[in-house]
Amino acid sequence: MKLIKITHENIETEHICCAISNKEDIQVTSKKDWLKARLDEGLVFIKCNVRGKCFVEYIPAEYAWTPIEANGYMYINCLWVSGQFKGSGYSNLLLDECIKDSKEKGKKGLVILSSKKKMGFLSDPKYMKYKGFETADSVNPYFELLYLPFFEGAEKPQFKAYLKETKERNLQSGFTLYYTSQCPFTAKYVPILEKMAKSRDIDFQAVHIVNKEQAQKAPIPFTTFALFYNGELVTHEILSEKKFEKILESKGL
Repeated sequence: MKLIKITHENIETEHICCAISNKEDIQVTSKKDWLKARLDEGLVFIKCNVRGKCFVEYIPAEYAWTPIEANGYMYINCLWVSGQFKGSGYSNLLLDECIKDSKEKGKKGLVILSSKKKMGFLSDPKYMKYKGFETADSVNPYFELLYLPFFEGAEKPQFKAYLKETKERNLQSGFTLYYTSQCPFTAKYVPILEKMAKSRDIDFQAVHIVNKEQAQKAPIPFTTFALFYNGELVTHEILSEKKFEKILESKGL
């Protein structure tokens, strides 16, 4: 399987957004714009030569869009192999390439966001631990920071301390949604959720995180999408209309 690295030179012609086929789709343009701004910060996006979910995306942890302390590490934004490509060894291929590249760049190891049990949009803890990753830190309600040190005695990464102090969230009543353009799906679904809330006169504030400084001060480790209600996390999984409708019903709205 051929691996392709996204660069400034080929980003306009390469298929990079999951299973989205139309390159003019707002989801594609949003994701590519986000990637372009990160490439000069050391972000690496490597995909298998297929059209679909088969890629790894990683960046020096100092530039990661998440509130962690992991200087000298490489942070994996996303390792995703799905659909017909599962079970063919592509996850191993992509992760091995990430490890090789990170070692060549003199990194201390890899770090990735996971959970106590397998959940959507987070790395599979069973697979990552099978590959040698260990738990470095955890924060409520279920987030785990996993790491793979490249040498003995490497300092453990950790979540920023304020994440364990819920009073620091300072969220408004009603719904508060934090999101970034790292995932192409937010470009489609956030406006839909805003429209649904507005049509019902529901308190709904969408906070678009647009730089790493904002992301590294966010009230949750997963900054791609995090929906709160009255200060409590509802979900980190990007919602469709039907899923949001169920949440509204559960809140009596």
